[in-house]
Amino acid sequence: MARPSKPLISRDAAVEASIEIIDSEGLEAFSLPRLAKHMGVRAPSLYHHFSDKNEILTEVARFIAGTSVARPRRRPGPDWPEYFVALALNFRQSILRHRNAAPILLQHLPRELFVGTYEDTAQFLLDSGVPAHLHVRILDGMETLSIGTVLMEAMRPPSTKSTIFPNVDKTSQPLLTEALATNPLTQKQLFEEMVRSFLHGIIRDHELDSEAVAG
Repeated sequence: MARPSKPLISRDAAVEASIEIIDSEGLEAFSLPRLAKHMGVRAPSLYHHFSDKNEILTEVARFIAGTSVARPRRRPGPDWPEYFVALALNFRQSILRHRNAAPILLQHLPRELFVGTYEDTAQFLLDSGVPAHLHVRILDGMETLSIGTVLMEAMRPPSTKSTIFPNVDKTSQPLLTEALATNPLTQKQLFEEMVRSFLHGIIRDHELDSEAVAG
C-alpha cells in the first residue's frame, strides 16, 4: 500500500494510542482499523509510519519494556547490586502496568532492545570494581531473569502472599499449604529477593574462585 505524501499523525502518538486500546480493551481488540478510529484518522495514514501491524506491536513492546522503564540514580560502588535490583523493579512495574500487552512482549520484544544500554552498564560495573569477565554473566542473567519472571507474572492473575501457588489443596499438599501460610513476602518482594540473591551469588562464587586460586 502506498504511503501518504504527508504524515497525518506521529509515530509516537500511534504507539501511545495502541497501548491505550490494549490496556482498556485487550489485545484481541487491537487492529489497524481500530487504531485509526481511536486516533480519528483513516487507516492508510498509519502506513506512513508503519509497514504493518507487527511493526506497531514491536514499537509497543519497545516502549513498555524500554522507553518507559526508569533508570535508577545510583553511583558506582560496593553496593552495585542494588542498582540492578532497582532497575529490575522498575522494569517489573512498567510491564505490570500494561498486563494486557504481555503476549506482545513475548512475540515482539526486540532482541537488541537492551544492548544499547549495556555499554553504560558495563562501565558502571567496572567503576564499581566488578571484573570484566563477570559482566556478561550479570547482564545476560539479569535480562533472562527479569524478562522471564515478570512476563510470567504479568500473564497470571494478580496474587496475594497465600495464593502465589494457586489451587493448593491443604489435604494432599500440607507442606506447600504451610509454606504459603508462613510466607512473609509479596510477589514483588519475592522478585526483589530473587534478583538480589542472583547477584550476590555471582559475587560469592567469584570470591570463592579467587580464594581457591590464591590458596
